[in-house]
Amino acid sequence: MERSRLKYFLVAVAVSPLLSFTQFTSSASAQAAYGSYVGVGPSLTLTENSDGEGAQVGGVVAVRYKFLEMPVSLRATALVGQSTAVVPAISYDLPLNWQTDAYLGAGVVLAGGDTPTPVGNKISFALQPGIDYVVPNSNTVIFGSAIIAFDAYRPGGGAAVSFQGGVGLRF
Repeated sequence: MERSRLKYFLVAVAVSPLLSFTQFTSSASAQAAYGSYVGVGPSLTLTENSDGEGAQVGGVVAVRYKFLEMPVSLRATALVGQSTAVVPAISYDLPLNWQTDAYLGAGVVLAGGDTPTPVGNKISFALQPGIDYVVPNSNTVIFGSAIIAFDAYRPGGGAAVSFQGGVGLRF
């Protein structure tokens, strides 16, 4: 009988730390890449209006404000080419892992005038798919996105597509 009690005692001693550990830990799940950022980089537009204008290489300034409790961000992208356009958007962020978010944003292209910007030359609706990668153990973000502006050119309409990417600093 004494040997039986010792056996149960040893089992209890061995198992109790495991039970204690599982009681106070929660399951891991990927969270959206943490933080807001400001970044710069190049942009490339391949689309043209009916006059053959629009294809250009330029620059981008991108800003992301991340809401910490929701998978939602406010974004603003300034595209500088032959002329400048600003694209404010709201995005749904989908965490892929601890450092990476894929997102889909919807916004409006604020452009006007006769000279085409990288995303057209008139105010239009835009979709913005993209990805943000936070470099581990740093405040550096690598980002990339496309902006698809619908009915973006005056006259004649047509879509404008711009690709941009760059490096940002988290804040």
